[in-house]
Amino acid sequence: MTSFNAFLNRCRRRVVRSLLFRVVFGERSGGKLLPHTRISPAAHLEAEDKLVMGDHVYIGPFNYLEASGGITLGEGVQITSHCAIVTHSSHRSARLMGEGFVRWPAAGFGERPGWIAGPVEIGAYSFIGPHSLIEANTRLGRGTLVCAGSFVRGEFPDFVILEGRPARVVGDSRRADERLLERFPELRPLYDAWAGPVA
Repeated sequence: MTSFNAFLNRCRRRVVRSLLFRVVFGERSGGKLLPHTRISPAAHLEAEDKLVMGDHVYIGPFNYLEASGGITLGEGVQITSHCAIVTHSSHRSARLMGEGFVRWPAAGFGERPGWIAGPVEIGAYSFIGPHSLIEANTRLGRGTLVCAGSFVRGEFPDFVILEGRPARVVGDSRRADERLLERFPELRPLYDAWAGPVA
């Protein structure tokens, strides 16, 4: 099986190189055509059948999305590059159990001690900066900005700016949006249609 996986990986890399990392429009999610969604061929998706996306989503190059616990990306979510979104984490369990981690009885004993698993949900028109990590059991509200290099875990409301390791709220994305809307007032109806008026 390992040699077969290595063979598939080599084939995948050849196909990616032949496409020259060209991102093209058009994906499917849950049987629905998403004509404006783009996923870089250099992104790696695991358990893709549990990845649910809205349209206008962008998943850039060199991202890793492990969706076995379910990942939901709202309309217009942008995931830049070199980000990881994971729905489970085993490192605590492996440290606790050592070699016993791989021999843990699967039937009747439940999850391995220290194992963390759960879904990830990213709200509409959120932005995930480069080199960020979004961990299991995370929910980001719409309009969230995750600054580069942040490690995010937990639930956060709409329109927050998150930064740090671990990430914490450092601002409100609507304030920056207001400054842009003052420069481009003709965009106000489009903004208000998805975000609502700024309080």
